[in-house]
Amino acid sequence: MLSADTHAEFDPGDRTALLKIAQRSISHGLEKGIPLPVDPNGFSEKLRLERASFVTLNRLGNLRGCIGHLKAIQPLVSDVAENAFSAAFRDPRFTPLKNSELEGLELHISVLSPAIPIEFKSQADLLEKLRPGVDGLILKMGRQQGTFLPSVWDSLPDARSFLQHLKLKAGLAQDYWSDDISFFRYQTESFASSFDNTPV
Repeated sequence: MLSADTHAEFDPGDRTALLKIAQRSISHGLEKGIPLPVDPNGFSEKLRLERASFVTLNRLGNLRGCIGHLKAIQPLVSDVAENAFSAAFRDPRFTPLKNSELEGLELHISVLSPAIPIEFKSQADLLEKLRPGVDGLILKMGRQQGTFLPSVWDSLPDARSFLQHLKLKAGLAQDYWSDDISFFRYQTESFASSFDNTPV
């Protein structure tokens, strides 16, 4: 799935490679307790570039883990392997994934574009500039920070509600506002499969 107005950057082969790496990293984690070591040199040029990604795990229609990076810090294929492991075993909202949960598990990978600051004069102005279904949003206020991927618009389609829930995620009151608060937008290219690599 693409954010609206975004062209597909990754061909089916690259998408499949990333989904398989995510699956292998989770399997490796179940066996060894550590992320899968990845040599980026064995992959296409696009997968060797430094890119930020998130890996989301759903099971039987419910969130089971979601971990990622907002900034590019390593080759994409390495980032996906690390985030898949972390989503399965290090998301503090959930207990570590068990072998018995692999059935019905879905892997969702989101590759992020660079985040761009949003200029706004007020909260009302910000709300008018948000693009439901298109933008992921990052909130920063001092040490407080939170993000919602574009896919969150599916469950929070109203811009005001989207913003209120993002504030709560960042540890702020939903009606909080400050002249020092900042927001950044980004888009994603997302794709998914079941744990056994069946497309979803």
